[in-house]
Amino acid sequence: MWWFQRGVSVLPALLVTWSSGTFIINYVIAVLLGHIDPLIPYISDTSLDVPERCLFGFMLSISSFLGVATVYVRYKQVEALAIGGEQRLHRLNFAGLALGLLSSVGMCIVANVQKSAIISVHLVGAGLTFGTGSLYILVQTGLSYHMQPRFHGRDILWARTVVGLWTMASIVTLFVSSVVLYDDLPDVELTHKLNWTPGEKGYAAHLVSTAAEWSLAFSFILFFLTYIKDFQKLDMRVQAVLQSNHLYDYSHYDVRAHLDHEEQSPLLAGSI
Repeated sequence: MWWFQRGVSVLPALLVTWSSGTFIINYVIAVLLGHIDPLIPYISDTSLDVPERCLFGFMLSISSFLGVATVYVRYKQVEALAIGGEQRLHRLNFAGLALGLLSSVGMCIVANVQKSAIISVHLVGAGLTFGTGSLYILVQTGLSYHMQPRFHGRDILWARTVVGLWTMASIVTLFVSSVVLYDDLPDVELTHKLNWTPGEKGYAAHLVSTAAEWSLAFSFILFFLTYIKDFQKLDMRVQAVLQSNHLYDYSHYDVRAHLDHEEQSPLLAGSI
């Protein structure tokens, strides 16, 4: 049995692989077609033109649904392990579910509302993705702290802690560099500026900002790699529960009255 066939570990593995492919494939296509500068563009800039715009929206939408599934399965796993445990674990687990779902919704917004269309809606989606996603990582790291060493080893806790610190460093760098960039170029519409010349004003802040965005995105993706070992221990089944002895429940339906009504129908009697 291959490692991804154990339990439901294929779910986070597919999320990591598909999301990485979404960013990398669209970047390669946009560079080859000459739509963007090859040196660290913003992720959203790789989806401004056709055909990468359609591909980015399609692939990132699938990533958002995979994210919802992974977040929910993780929630159910922790809920099952924490039965009768501390109330703190249940609260953290529910908070993680809410944050993870919001982050996935934000990803879906980014996928379907391009930067060049409605910038305000796109920024809301990006804020939900990165903002609530960062909080989700912190909450899951806190859950890991409270759940070790009973449910998993310290190596998982350290891995999630390192990724959490990486995420926080990336989001702080992205915020500071973006503020500096907008402060240096107050009269430039930066959302539509795709070409940068080395040495021009704001170029260094632009590079730092775009690098921080890519770093932040991949810290999110790599965080789900830490779920693979946990999900290998999880098995999911679908159980059908029959609520009646009959496929259709006629207990509330008077069949005899209905037949009597049909027998009295003038159409059944042959008259029009």
